Amino acid sequence: MIIGICGGTGSGKTTVANRILDSVSAREVAFLQQDSYYRDLDQMPRDIRQKVNFDHPDAIDNDLLVEHVRALKSGAAVELPIYDFKHHVRLSETRRMEPKLITIIEGILVFAEPRLLAEMDIKVFVDTPDDIRFIRRLRRDVAERGRTVESVIEQYLVTVRPMHMQFVEPSKRVADVIIPEGGHNLVSIDLLSGKIRERLAGERARGTATTTSG
Repeated sequence: MIIGICGGTGSGKTTVANRILDSVSAREVAFLQQDSYYRDLDQMPRDIRQKVNFDHPDAIDNDLLVEHVRALKSGAAVELPIYDFKHHVRLSETRRMEPKLITIIEGILVFAEPRLLAEMDIKVFVDTPDDIRFIRRLRRDVAERGRTVESVIEQYLVTVRPMHMQFVEPSKRVADVIIPEGGHNLVSIDLLSGKIRERLAGERARGTATTTSG
């Protein structure tokens, strides 16, 4: 089962994913974050990197992400990229991810890539009010990514909000499940987690039957 979790910046996508991981066995879930697949801007002058539109689908190395999703689906391990958000470059080291029964793909633009959509069994959209999302992004970028308040506000007005309206908000229509208020909507998350646990139980039962018959 491949689950896509989409929603605007600061909507609570990662919180939803983590709550799902907490409700099932994390050993049986592979978690891929689209943020790790930003294109490497190492060859670009640093002052120019700051002006790149990171909220456009072209900023994502979707070829590599799709390759990794398909590899995990086929039972092969992958080397996940690690991205440095302060300098907008991809680090030389990687993180190995083994294939699991469940793969979760999370990101603001995962529904904007048709090849990813084609691989997903369940598509979840996390729907959170704009003001809440902006406050969360402001706090995160200042605390974790070394940004100034002014730079976060400018980026939000120039690229984040326009790209949200162009790419993220319209992608809601392809969702199978819409979760209002992100990780605080425990009822929706419990229902989704129950579906995942049911699928895992079915996979285990099939594996046991195959082993027995063999």
